Amino acid sequence: MATAEPLLVDIADLAGTETFGRRLGAVLFPGAVVALIGPLGAGKTQLARAVAEGLGIADSRVVNSPTFVLIQEYQARLPIYHFDAYRLGGPAELFDLGAHEYFEGQGVCLVEWADRVEDCLPAEHLRLTLEITGPTSRRLHAVGRGQRYVDLVSGEW
Repeated sequence: MATAEPLLVDIADLAGTETFGRRLGAVLFPGAVVALIGPLGAGKTQLARAVAEGLGIADSRVVNSPTFVLIQEYQARLPIYHFDAYRLGGPAELFDLGAHEYFEGQGVCLVEWADRVEDCLPAEHLRLTLEITGPTSRRLHAVGRGQRYVDLVSGEW
């Protein structure tokens, strides 16, 4: 399976996170799976909201952390399935939610806290890790696993 060198993106502020997320959302394809990783407050949900904007969601204010409901569904250019694995006990619980059916569908799956359920993710996916580098700055590590995702990471940002 193809895996590229990580793309490192230094993001100065919230506006930079939004710009990156919108650009990513604009190029995502049916069946895309995006793993969002980072500590509390790193901006995973904000990035998910910006991706939804890039996918053409009518009102991005509806995109919230699905911590207590585990899965949120939104309509956009492609259906968006937003998962939060924070409260799950492991990959088996995500599998029990039927995540594999979403992963095999035609929507875009955004999985927050994906490192907690990595064994349940499809082999091919985009892994985005947010590192806090300052009060509003972040370093984003993007790794494509599988050729379509390698091509995304290798594109112009």
